[in-house]
Amino acid sequence: MSSVLCPEIPAAGFSFENCRRNALLENKGLTVPKATKTGTTIVGITFKDGVILGADTRATEDTTVADKNCEKIHYLAPNMYCCGAGTAADTEMTTQMISSQLELHRLYTNRIARVATANQMLKQYLFRYQGYIGAALILGGVDVEGPHLYQIYPHGSSDHLPYITMGSGSLAAMSVFESGWRQDLEEEAGIKLVRDAIAAGVFNDLGSGSNIDVCIIRKGAADYKRTYDEANKKGIRQASYRYPRGTTRILSSKVVDVEEVCVQRIEPERMDTA
Repeated sequence: MSSVLCPEIPAAGFSFENCRRNALLENKGLTVPKATKTGTTIVGITFKDGVILGADTRATEDTTVADKNCEKIHYLAPNMYCCGAGTAADTEMTTQMISSQLELHRLYTNRIARVATANQMLKQYLFRYQGYIGAALILGGVDVEGPHLYQIYPHGSSDHLPYITMGSGSLAAMSVFESGWRQDLEEEAGIKLVRDAIAAGVFNDLGSGSNIDVCIIRKGAADYKRTYDEANKKGIRQASYRYPRGTTRILSSKVVDVEEVCVQRIEPERMDTA
């Protein structure tokens, strides 16, 4: 039996063709395509009775504000939510996929999944793609063991911490947490601290802006406050931009006569076929 030469069938999954292309271009001394810079401020803290997550709502495309009211706090399960920074499409689809797997887990076991389970699912999923999925996540929730807060990096590593900031405005937000976070914070004090941390990112980072979203997760309940605060309110216009005719001097003018041409569309004759 003679062997037939055929092209190799690519394996299903993530394609690394562009990554290999960029490495080849770099080895030849050519210009490597630049990655688009992203901007976000996302935070999370543990308080006396649960977890509070916060995020700004500005989505950027390099130096352009693409969306002023982007939703960055994603639903995973009734007892846990996840903030996403990085590429908006990657964070959205990653959290949707893990949310689907958690729901299947609940239907199979008839139990609410633990936060550590979601953390493990997210870590394993991101690690498979070597960081090429641009999703930096803050996972927060409450289960039978109490409140949990995880920081998950795009390469798949994670930390279990009492307060977390991520994104381009994370340094400004962390300064607020370092000075204001305390063990066993009350809920109102925790919400104010998260609000102040996001506002610090909004006012000190060009990639963050617009509104502040907050999600409070307690045992048995979650309260997602969309547009909890509008940190950067639009000011009132101080003057009118309607100027009287003649304000700007006309240096020269030219009039060109344009002949109007009427074009009539002729329908092609219909041919009947026997």
